[in-house]
Amino acid sequence: MNTRNSTGFTLIELLVVVAIIGILAAVGIVAYSGYVEATKKKSAENIMQQISLAQTEYYSDYSQYHIDTAGCGPTSATSRDIEKKLLGGNGTDPTIITDDIGFYMCIEPNGTSYNVIASDGATPACVITLNGNSLGITRGSGC
Repeated sequence: MNTRNSTGFTLIELLVVVAIIGILAAVGIVAYSGYVEATKKKSAENIMQQISLAQTEYYSDYSQYHIDTAGCGPTSATSRDIEKKLLGGNGTDPTIITDDIGFYMCIEPNGTSYNVIASDGATPACVITLNGNSLGITRGSGC
């Protein structure tokens, strides 16, 4: 009688386990990426609402809204200006509209009110707009 005592796993068993772990990791990374993008969009929308509240205070102080130019393009410069004029920043080191969010913002005129525009600069760009009259937020097709 010839008996064999097995004390470990075969190569096939180990390869199957590694393949299963690889598939689960790939699915998890894709799901995590979606969560990160959604969080960045929601953070941008929350900051836009803070800007809208700051616009109300700015209007009560100066009888006008803080506006960039018509058809403004959100850049780091317009974001720093908004932070300095409306959110109490120093204009050089962003503390609210940071690069981590992935969106830059600007404020354009809309009749007697304003629109807050946020863009991520990607291709196609995700553009989020907050209407100062209705405070409604709309996302463009790139979002």
